Amino acid sequence: MSETLLYLSRADVEKVDLPMSDIIDAVEAMFREKGEGRTEMPPKPGIHPSRDGFIHAMPAYVPAVAAAGLKWVSAYPENKDRGLPYVSGLITMNDPSNGLPTAVLDCTWVTAMRTAAATAVAAKHLARPESRVMGILGCGVQGRSNAEALACQFDLDLILAYDHRASNSDRYVEEVSAKLDVTVERVDSAREAVHGADLVVTAGPILKQPTPTIEAGWLQEGAFACPLDFDSYWTGEALAAIDKLATDDQAQLGYYREMGYFSETPAVYADLGEIVAGSKPGRGSPNERTMSINLGLALEDVVTALPIIERARAMGIGTELSL
Repeated sequence: MSETLLYLSRADVEKVDLPMSDIIDAVEAMFREKGEGRTEMPPKPGIHPSRDGFIHAMPAYVPAVAAAGLKWVSAYPENKDRGLPYVSGLITMNDPSNGLPTAVLDCTWVTAMRTAAATAVAAKHLARPESRVMGILGCGVQGRSNAEALACQFDLDLILAYDHRASNSDRYVEEVSAKLDVTVERVDSAREAVHGADLVVTAGPILKQPTPTIEAGWLQEGAFACPLDFDSYWTGEALAAIDKLATDDQAQLGYYREMGYFSETPAVYADLGEIVAGSKPGRGSPNERTMSINLGLALEDVVTALPIIERARAMGIGTELSL
């Protein structure tokens, strides 16, 4: 009897079109499992062929949903100038009962959507429920997916969009306004995107030696922030002004500190999984400035990939390949 695995190209994954609300639910359930100590995920090892480019191996296992797999992903900031995607890679899923591979799928859409879902989960527990204004710094793929995810979680009235390339901001305003029932305005400085917002997402490139822009005092009282670009946008003084600082994985944050990142980032008080599971509190008062430094977890990838594969098979999408 020959064994097969399902191959899903990027177009296949996008055609499945798993709803953002489903991804948020899956990611939040995963964080609860993580907070209860029922997941397995080592800090991601990687290679670094260029100064800011990297290729990482990201294994994870979530027993509760029988999700086991590995993402092999690269991120090269310089690819934007080459007409190539910043993030690319593949996810391999395995049957945890026998170890056999069951599927291989492109990771681009998965990475964008699960990252945004994690932002929404963090904001659910750390932002004010009445938050209405989002500031986005970096109007690329993550800027779009994070707007979609936060619009699922909050009744957004306004998105303030900033990118160092004005053409990116203009295109973002046009596209996101058409997709979401939210007013989107271009702003001409990073400060404008931060200072007037209840929810702030920074989604620039990850840089080992950044020149951070956001200063202490820009983030208003009661606001929530989620850096997706490590500390590339945030000065040490701005991070020190945060009242409650969390991360999606403390072990991984420690690993990156050893590699030279986060040199001016204060110690965090909680893992996001601990907050979701209820062992540590989330937001404590309306005036707290809160932040979750989300590094991106393989656990998010496998719990997002699993329902995509199930829906693809049900819809007849993809190609079965012999092992």
